[in-house]
Amino acid sequence: MAQEEPVRQRLLSEATRLFADRGFESTSVQEIVVAAGVTKGAMYHYFDSKDDLLHEIYGRVLRMQMERLTKIADGPGTVSERLHAAAADVVETTTDNLDDSKIFFRSMHLLAPETQKTVRAERRRYHERFRDLVDEGQREGAFRSDVPAEIVVDYFFGSVHHLGSWYHAEGALSGAQVGAHFADLLLTSLRP
Repeated sequence: MAQEEPVRQRLLSEATRLFADRGFESTSVQEIVVAAGVTKGAMYHYFDSKDDLLHEIYGRVLRMQMERLTKIADGPGTVSERLHAAAADVVETTTDNLDDSKIFFRSMHLLAPETQKTVRAERRRYHERFRDLVDEGQREGAFRSDVPAEIVVDYFFGSVHHLGSWYHAEGALSGAQVGAHFADLLLTSLRP
């Protein structure tokens, strides 16, 4: 198993690089396996298709974000502190994995319909867990309740999903700083 993981990781790394450079549609399986230094058979041992590779590129980021969100949401602190931490975290982890996120959002419409459905369900679970924090704060009176929690979440994640179009790691603000600003704006907008 120890020897298998580097091959899988190499395939993901090279697919991410090639998809970022050339686009999902313009990158062939052959180009991915040559860049990773493996055979097509090795690739198909780990991934069923190029779609599967794209799904995993985003899936690994989303799984990591979900684990972190669960820890924050179930952790100590007021609902305001936990929502602030969760909002800052999703921005920072998105900027830390910007190529993965950009590739995915740029190419999601190219996935097979069943894969798209699976990905939307995975992302929806994340958004629902995030929304639970907004709901909790609204029930407790910590957050204004005149705006439905679903709208709050959709508005916030519209901004998060847009990061790939303007954020640059070498820019004036780090991902953590942008995350803190986004979280501050979210919490300010929720004040009763």
